[in-house]
Amino acid sequence: MTDVAVIGAGAWGTALAIQAARAGRAVTLWARDPARAAALAATRANPRLPGHALPAAVTITAELPTAPLLLLVVPMQHLRAVAARLPPGGPLVACCKGLEAGSLRLPLEVLAEACPGRPAAVLTGPNFAHEIAAGLPAAAVVAARDPALRGAVVAALATPGFRLYGNEDAVGAQVGGAAKNVVAIAAGAVMGAGLGENARAALITRGLAELARLAAALGGQAETVSGLSGLGDLVLTCTGATSRNYSLGVALGQGRPLAEILAGRTTVAEGVATAPALVARATALGVELPLCTVVAAVVQGRLTLAQAVDALQARRLRDE
Repeated sequence: MTDVAVIGAGAWGTALAIQAARAGRAVTLWARDPARAAALAATRANPRLPGHALPAAVTITAELPTAPLLLLVVPMQHLRAVAARLPPGGPLVACCKGLEAGSLRLPLEVLAEACPGRPAAVLTGPNFAHEIAAGLPAAAVVAARDPALRGAVVAALATPGFRLYGNEDAVGAQVGGAAKNVVAIAAGAVMGAGLGENARAALITRGLAELARLAAALGGQAETVSGLSGLGDLVLTCTGATSRNYSLGVALGQGRPLAEILAGRTTVAEGVATAPALVARATALGVELPLCTVVAAVVQGRLTLAQAVDALQARRLRDE
C-alpha cells in the first residue's frame, strides 16, 4: 500500500504528487482517462505542468487506489462523483476550492455526504502548481477539527520548502479558498478594463471583508481569513498572471465573451461556478456580499462589466 494517493492528475494533482514524493512518500497518482494515465507513465511528464518530471516514487494508474492518505485534487464540481467511487481507505484531504453548484456545499460538506464517517481535512492556501512542483518556497494550511488528522497530513507532505500550518477552523479555510476565486475574477476584470491599481486594491480589501462575514455566518472564525487560506490566497490569486480566475477576469475586462474564453481553455476557473453558489448560500444566511453578487451577475450574463462597476460605485456611503 502506498503512503499517499493523489486523486486527479491535472497540474495541481501532479504538483502535489511531486511534493509528496519530495517529502519521502511513495505516491500513487490517479488519472481518470486510462490513455492519459498510460501517457503519463510512459513520458513521466504532464503537459499541463511542463518542465517538471514525475519522480520514480510516483506510480500512475487509472484504477482508483486506496492508501493511508488520499488527496482529492479534482475540480469542485466533480468532487462528489469521484468521492462516491472511492474504495475504503484512509482519511481524505480535499484539495479543491469552491462550492458545489446546486447543493451549495463546501468541499468537506460534500465529502461528509459522499463518504459518511470518513475523516477528512482540507489543504488550501496561496499555491501555484508550477511553483510547488519546482520546489520554490511556499506555505499552506491543513484545516480540520481533529488535531491528529491535521498532524498526519502535515507530516506526510511538509518539507523545509513547503511549510504547512494546521488550523482547526475548516469552515473559515474553505470559505477563503472558495471566495478568493470570485474576487480574483473581479480583480482581473478591473485590470483588463484598465480601471487601475487603486480599484484592484479596493476590490481585494472589500473582498476580504466579504470573506470574513460569510465565514462567521457559517460558523467559522472571521480571523481565519486574515491568514494564508484567506488573505494569502486572495493576494496571490488577484495579482498572479498565471491565476486561472484572474486571467479569465482580465479577458472579460478586455471585452471577450465568457463562452469564448471558456471554450479556449483546458483548465477550470472555479470562480465561474462558485460565484452564483456563494451568493445563493450567503443570501440564505442573510449575509450581504456586494462584490461577489456583481461577479455572479456578470458571469451569468445579467450585468455588463460597466453596469457592475456602476452598481458597486453607487452603493450607499457608510463607515468602513
